[in-house]
Amino acid sequence: MARRITTLTVRRTEKVADHLVRVVLGDPGFDEFEPSEFTDGYVKLHFDVAGEAVLRTYTVSAVDRAAREIAIDFVVHGESGVAGPWASNAQPGQPLSFYGPAGAYAPREDAAWHLLAADETGLPALAAALRAMPENARGVAVVEVAGPGDRLPFTAPAGVEVQWVHRGASADVAPDDVVGANAPLVAAVRAIEWRPGPVQVFVHGEAEAVMHHIRPYVRRERGVPAEWASISGYWRRGRTEEGFRTWKRDLAAAEA
Repeated sequence: MARRITTLTVRRTEKVADHLVRVVLGDPGFDEFEPSEFTDGYVKLHFDVAGEAVLRTYTVSAVDRAAREIAIDFVVHGESGVAGPWASNAQPGQPLSFYGPAGAYAPREDAAWHLLAADETGLPALAAALRAMPENARGVAVVEVAGPGDRLPFTAPAGVEVQWVHRGASADVAPDDVVGANAPLVAAVRAIEWRPGPVQVFVHGEAEAVMHHIRPYVRRERGVPAEWASISGYWRRGRTEEGFRTWKRDLAAAEA
């Protein structure tokens, strides 16, 4: 069965942080959109590049049923890439089509505490997860961004500590001493005091830091079972999304 494509139109855009542009989409077409039950709900956006359809994956940051709108946050680094420049130049009335949403993670109420970690690309899903947690939720959320200008305000339960760590440069030009194994996110996660009881983990961001350095720590050293851990690379430094998909397939095959 062919996947259904939803088409919405741009209502407005807003620069919400130094490297983050929010695009709000709405009618016509909102009735075709079925929000995901998962807080990491993502869509496959369709862009036309030189007459070819190009897909880019983005998290739905928020859904406003009353206003019949959805919001998607785009990390923007000048004119590089496909989706970022589109978001920077999007105009009201412009259409955008996509597949989805799909997803796989939502906060568990039976978790004793939560560990969440993300860079800019995982921030919308992390923020959505915190909004969905009950008021008595406990845990720690760590977000790595370039600097103070990329901090995005969001609400969290009183019992969830939010830590911001800065790499000192935007993700596209960050030097080797703050990426991969040296990413501030890796050090911050390892520095978190491990609490008693079952922990639910959500870690999404740059693939090398997340998959090669945080996932082994969480799954092997800390022994968190797979069903309690949502750990995924959203992007890979130096690769397009097409190249990143190939890398993920190769990694899965090697691990199998």
